[in-house]
Amino acid sequence: MEANRPYNAVQKVITQADGREIVIETGKLAKQADGSVVVKQGDTMLLATVVAAKDAKPDTDFMPLQVEYKEKYAAAGRYPGGFMKREGKANDSEILVARLIDRALRPLFPSDYHAEVYVTVNLISADKDIQPDALAGLAASAALAVSDIPFGGPISEVRVARIGGEYVINPKFSQMEEVDLDIMVGGTIDNILMVEGEMKEVSEEVMLGAIKFAHEEIKRHCAVQIELSKELGKDVKRTYCHENNDEELRQTIIRELYDRAYAIATSGTMKHERSEMFDALEAEFASRFTEEELVEKAPLIHKYFHDDVQKKAMRNMILDEGKRLDGRRTDEIRPIWCEVGYLPAAHGSAIFTRGETQSLTTVTLGTKLDEKVKDDVLVQGTEQFVLHYNFPPFSTGEAKAARGLSRREIGHGHLAWRALKPMVPVGEENPYAVRVVSDILESNGSSSMATVCAGTLALMDAGVKLKKPVSGIAMGLISDSATGRWAVLSDILGDEDHLGDMDFKVTGTKDGITATQMDIKVDGLSYEVLAKALEQAREGRMHILGKLTECIAEPRAEYRPFVPRIVQITIPQDLIGAVIGPGGKIIQDIQKTTGTTITITEVDDKGIVDIFGPDKESLDGALARVKAIAAVPEVGETYTGKIRSIVAFGAFVEILPGKDALLHISEIDYKRFETMEETGLKEGDMIDVKLIGVDPKTGKLKLSHRVLLPKPEGWTEREPRERRPRGEHDRNRGERQERGERREHRDRRPFREDKE
Repeated sequence: MEANRPYNAVQKVITQADGREIVIETGKLAKQADGSVVVKQGDTMLLATVVAAKDAKPDTDFMPLQVEYKEKYAAAGRYPGGFMKREGKANDSEILVARLIDRALRPLFPSDYHAEVYVTVNLISADKDIQPDALAGLAASAALAVSDIPFGGPISEVRVARIGGEYVINPKFSQMEEVDLDIMVGGTIDNILMVEGEMKEVSEEVMLGAIKFAHEEIKRHCAVQIELSKELGKDVKRTYCHENNDEELRQTIIRELYDRAYAIATSGTMKHERSEMFDALEAEFASRFTEEELVEKAPLIHKYFHDDVQKKAMRNMILDEGKRLDGRRTDEIRPIWCEVGYLPAAHGSAIFTRGETQSLTTVTLGTKLDEKVKDDVLVQGTEQFVLHYNFPPFSTGEAKAARGLSRREIGHGHLAWRALKPMVPVGEENPYAVRVVSDILESNGSSSMATVCAGTLALMDAGVKLKKPVSGIAMGLISDSATGRWAVLSDILGDEDHLGDMDFKVTGTKDGITATQMDIKVDGLSYEVLAKALEQAREGRMHILGKLTECIAEPRAEYRPFVPRIVQITIPQDLIGAVIGPGGKIIQDIQKTTGTTITITEVDDKGIVDIFGPDKESLDGALARVKAIAAVPEVGETYTGKIRSIVAFGAFVEILPGKDALLHISEIDYKRFETMEETGLKEGDMIDVKLIGVDPKTGKLKLSHRVLLPKPEGWTEREPRERRPRGEHDRNRGERQERGERREHRDRRPFREDKE
């Protein structure tokens, strides 16, 4: 079988805990890349490639990793939308998957490896019930495993969902409606590296259990990659030299600057003042060298000062004294102040400030036409609730222009959206489309969590009936593998995130967790540490929730006066077409004449009509017209209708828009009319009529005008004859025929011999 595979392709099979198989194949596609694999499950196939530059660019002192994830529309047999009809720049969903891959891979490249590395994962075939993002991290790692690029993996990523109280690995699309926990977990065979996902108010124990469950599956994936790498001889990686170090200089910097840096770290100063003091200390040391010497030594001075002095001083201060850069205890939250209704013209607004991090957040309410349209390869539909996050350079004091939307902004906004989503009412509970926008005005630690808190305040200020308030907190970790000491930090600063070992964001209500995002930068993080971080995060969340509810305890009872109003009604499914009209003529006319916006959604064999208008008068006008069209005629009701046509036996009257009924000539008046001309009625006349009956077989409506008129004196209504059953009528007729009798019709008019 192996000999028949083209290009000597090699396959390995991973058998999941539930028995489903994942196939990794290499040696068949994209052979000029440093590493390439195809990962397949069912009909879903991902092509992952990795290419690294042969050497690092001059003066590069970081890891220039670029990860791209792309879904091909042809993979699902679909045409791309838009004018160009081809795939364009990455959409938000693709960027979010690329970030998940990046966050698991980046910590595992050697710290002294600075060559450019490009990882590309393409969805080339799509099973419509398999979620490909759960396989993307595995595909990227497998491509690195079959290459000679230095990498501390392999890794894998899996999705864990909880369905009916049971954990499930990589659930299908069709199972996702039932889940109360949905997280992506990335890790090596030994450690967890990354967690991100959303939950419906689950406990800390449930989330920790999901992470453990995921790690067992990840171990299985990593073992197969290790086996594949050895089989191909790729367990020995390329040699490189991207750094020239000066050990004497490093020791001099540590000896002369560490104590002074420690004093700055323990001074409890604010961010910018502290940063200026560290910069001045570094510049003072560099000033002893000539300009020619600094060409070579300046990068090394900066590196040694940052890694061996500044970083170690901050970490030792926390582990030795339990004291942080701004003077707080490890579990202490920075001062918080909040304000709602700050922007008078916005539908809802709030300011949330925690220490040196500040978010100004707005809420805008719109119609169904304002809902976000999703047209991804495998996911189509609309989103009623959206959240956008903006991080301008001035928020950190940077003097540069804001150029487009960064991947970081998309990722942070998505986390905050996940945090609030379970608590924002949608569907029939809330007819409005809801847009939350967080503008970060200051940043020194966890602006995404500030967005969650400000979003909660702004939603309640707008009158959106938020189910429960949501708060968020970012946790950090400082650890020392040599001594085994560690400390979990609540509400971390930017420097504590940058210089620390973990960034663990947790959001939730008083009853449980709604979203999480965790990045771990060290090996060997125990579940004991995770459990401690989760419990400390819960305590911090409760503290912040208290501050939010002090500002505004519950959603406002009413929307702001200038918020456009929506009224929602339900109509029978078979009347949707009547409201819309031929080619949309009727609904467009209603919108044009009343100045409203009307949307109709078919749900469960009924039509949900949302009418969105600037004021009560326009709403009432549109509502009356829609109700008139969708009204069901009731026997006994009186209507004022317009005569649409005259026929020999009566007139057809439009009693409701699009609903005509017969007014028989005998029901026009108590007088007897021989012809319609005698009635004096004509097309276009308005007439009051009463609905007196509905034919049960045909559904035709019967009208009467005369029952609305005074009865003539002495008038008696003739009782209608009781009709005999048809069978009995036929039997009696047969008996008369046998007797030779002829039936006489008493009501037959005499024959007029003079009739021409």
